[in-house]
Amino acid sequence: MTVIKSTLPEKALGITGTALQDTLVDLLGLSLVGKQAHWNIVGPRFRSIHLQLDEVVAAARAHSDTVAERAAALGVSPDGRPETIASTFALPGTKDGWLRDTEVVELMVSTLHTAVTRLRERIEATEKADPVTQDLLISITADLEKQRWMFEAENQTRDAG
Repeated sequence: MTVIKSTLPEKALGITGTALQDTLVDLLGLSLVGKQAHWNIVGPRFRSIHLQLDEVVAAARAHSDTVAERAAALGVSPDGRPETIASTFALPGTKDGWLRDTEVVELMVSTLHTAVTRLRERIEATEKADPVTQDLLISITADLEKQRWMFEAENQTRDAG
């Protein structure tokens, strides 16, 4: 059943709808990875990383809402159900139990890197199909790249120069 009629041609809508749904899953999953790490981090940098994880979770949740609303505006029903996330999430996730602060940093660098790589593929895919969605994905990518950089800087122990 189509409730909202899209302004995009069918082929472009298919490409765009897939890009938005896959991004929604990545962002909702990223927020869960961030919260799981947030609850289980231990180590001397607990507080700073704990707070940084909250930033990632807040950003992922805000972006997921924007992505879902973009999909809905185009006539694509966004699917953020737990079973959908569980069956299709493809980013690196946390292990069970307590996580050392250094492990959390490595995990977040890896997870954010994978998310950005996947977003860049969707940016390319939506270039002609829907430049408005492409612009949205570019904005999300910039934000996640900033978060990845901030985590990567956490585990640097010597001068890179």
